[in-house]
Amino acid sequence: MPNSTTEQRKRVLSGMRPTGKLHLGNYMGALYNWVRLQREYECYFFVADLHALTTDYADPSLIAENTREVALDFLAGGLDPEQCVVFVQSDVKQHTELHLYLSMITPLGWLERVPTYKEQMENLTTKDLHTYGFLGYPLLQSADILIYQADFVPVGQDQVAHVEITREIARRFNQFYPKKYSDYPKSVGEILKARIAHEFMYVLPEPQVLLTPSPKLPGTDGRKMSKSYGNTILLSDPEPVIRQKLKPMVTDPARIRRNDPGNPEVCPVFDLHKVFSSAETQQKVREGCTTAGIGCIECKGWLADAVVAELAPIQERRQKYESKPALVEEILEAGAVRAAKRAEKTMVEVRAAMGLSN
Repeated sequence: MPNSTTEQRKRVLSGMRPTGKLHLGNYMGALYNWVRLQREYECYFFVADLHALTTDYADPSLIAENTREVALDFLAGGLDPEQCVVFVQSDVKQHTELHLYLSMITPLGWLERVPTYKEQMENLTTKDLHTYGFLGYPLLQSADILIYQADFVPVGQDQVAHVEITREIARRFNQFYPKKYSDYPKSVGEILKARIAHEFMYVLPEPQVLLTPSPKLPGTDGRKMSKSYGNTILLSDPEPVIRQKLKPMVTDPARIRRNDPGNPEVCPVFDLHKVFSSAETQQKVREGCTTAGIGCIECKGWLADAVVAELAPIQERRQKYESKPALVEEILEAGAVRAAKRAEKTMVEVRAAMGLSN
């Protein structure tokens, strides 16, 4: 059952596009922090299958399977349906309803200036992205957040712009559709309190950024870990695959021969050690590398040990859920019911403010 103190906690919302099984970058960049947040906040975490359509509308054949894989990794990574709400975006129809209403008031210029819009237009040249769906994906993100009247959105520094446009859209909506004074308590004292209290003053509170630690996590080629680069280590990779992927991983380019001393601070392998290895192992690596006391193969072996140990409980939970597909469906369905119930509370206020019938 949900935690009895849920209603007293601040609300957090975040989601992830279903691009297939999650990798270490996804885990440390988001999921690892979500697991911690679920103990402190009222959390809603979803698989953003509608967002997948913004770029893969021409061939959506993998979206359902990828959605399942991401849901499995959510649960395997430690999201607990007893502590948070886990669901699939398209199962909560209020997301698309609010997105439509917000599209009526959002200037095109606001969407065109989003940094990732231009970046993806330049990078995804093999796809036709000249669609409203792609242009409007930041607005759908805003609807995802605002539909739950979220207090916080956990993001890294590079995603702050997405939360800022959500704040601007909420502000614009509240200017067009403020709550009517007739909605407030009649007592003058209570009205004054309502004016002061943000949550009573506006239908859509402006969410705050919850900056979460996101360590530098290079892929096996030294670039940012990304499926598009083919340099990932998946949460579900078995031990032999992990060791095989790490063996050719790039290291300090100045360390050409075994007896050349290296600099761990410019080595992508050491960047991973900082995240997954113990302080003792990191010290051994630092000393061994700078003195040429160890070779890169030995260093990578220690890293593989640490990564395998980190992923062992995650993979154990994944196997449990993989063997019980009906349980996963039950969790997602129950999560969608809980999410829709909370989303509808917001939509009742939105429709009333806009003069629409409930």
